Amino acid sequence: MPIIFSRMGPIELLGVAASLSLLAGWRLYATVFAAGVAMRFGILDLPQHLQSLDVFASPWVIGIAAIGLVVEFFADKIAWLDSIWDAIHTAIRPLGGALIALAVIDAGDPAWQVAAFLLGGGAAFVSHSAKASGRAVVNASPEPFSNVIVSGVEDVLAIGGLTLTLVDPVLAGIVAVSLLAVTLLLLYASWRILKRIDVVLRKL
Repeated sequence: MPIIFSRMGPIELLGVAASLSLLAGWRLYATVFAAGVAMRFGILDLPQHLQSLDVFASPWVIGIAAIGLVVEFFADKIAWLDSIWDAIHTAIRPLGGALIALAVIDAGDPAWQVAAFLLGGGAAFVSHSAKASGRAVVNASPEPFSNVIVSGVEDVLAIGGLTLTLVDPVLAGIVAVSLLAVTLLLLYASWRILKRIDVVLRKL
């Protein structure tokens, strides 16, 4: 049975927007693909005040997102290529997260739209930063398998998060807030580790 998000209150909708935006910071193309397919088949209700964003449900956008999904899947598992890929998407992922949030929020008050845009972009930027920083730490290890393992874990989390968002939006919002807190901790931990590595390299 389709989930019509427009029947939910603004707080719940912000939770869904945060979930998808946070996931966009890890897997932008997978999130766009999932959101587009959900919109096209009526799982996500298209907001009437932002009909221009029904572009997510366009077969062209879904197709391009599918191609990006496949490319990202393999690029994300190769040491240093993943960091290059992350660097290229430093601006793209936050913008994508912000647009996804706008596509979900259906509020007559423009203030909610601004809040959704800022929330979506901020959540995507934080998760992207944590992902990029974590990968820089992983790439410093000499063995080649950690990238594949970490990327595989991110794939599972992204699929699980997307599924949860479509099945139980309220729970997904709670999980998103929890993941955001964990992501901030990981970002701080990655920064500390990279700082220590830099100190060690300077002493060599």
